Amino acid sequence: MAAVAQCVRGAVRPRYPLLSFALRTSPRLLCAATQQKNTGQNLEEDQSQSQNEHKVEPSSAEKMLTEEKAKLEEQLKEVTDKYKRALADAENIRQRSQKLVEEAKLYGIQSFCKDLLEVADILEKATESVPKEEIKDENPHLKSLYEGLVMTEVQIQKVFKKHGLLRLNPVGAKFDPYEHEALFHAPMEGKEPGTIALVSKIGYKLHGRTLRPALVGVVKDA
Repeated sequence: MAAVAQCVRGAVRPRYPLLSFALRTSPRLLCAATQQKNTGQNLEEDQSQSQNEHKVEPSSAEKMLTEEKAKLEEQLKEVTDKYKRALADAENIRQRSQKLVEEAKLYGIQSFCKDLLEVADILEKATESVPKEEIKDENPHLKSLYEGLVMTEVQIQKVFKKHGLLRLNPVGAKFDPYEHEALFHAPMEGKEPGTIALVSKIGYKLHGRTLRPALVGVVKDA
């Protein structure tokens, strides 16, 4: 202790004679001041360490909350995607069901119409078989019968048209395999190859869908 006091007195004597005198008279003051300084430094270090510990703890908690938030966001995204897919599937099912209902309304009479086509064919053949030169006032019964057949044929065609059933009489048109059925192919002078030269049996379409193809003869190259 004496050596320390001497060193301190030697260092401060040239500039601070009063401080040198105080150190000579009370060396214990220097030790007390040094102890207080060290104690203050230790307190500051403890406080700094405590603050660092407090900082670490919130950082760890924040990390846990961030991870939990990320998990919840991922779960929400998955649930949202499933919900959107379920909505899309439900909408597709609704549209398909609606389409099936509409088609059932349009084409539910398809079988019935096919049966009626045979009746229309018979009426057409009956009117065609009557000799036109025999239809005169001298044959009132034949004339009345013929006119009745014609009126019946016209009326049945009106009913067909009302329900979306239309005739296919494609003489001179291009051959379409979706609407026509070729019975034969033959070269014909003055006719374009691939066109229909003869209709053996009238076809019909129901709401744009071929119900019965027309039976036709097609022109081919010579």
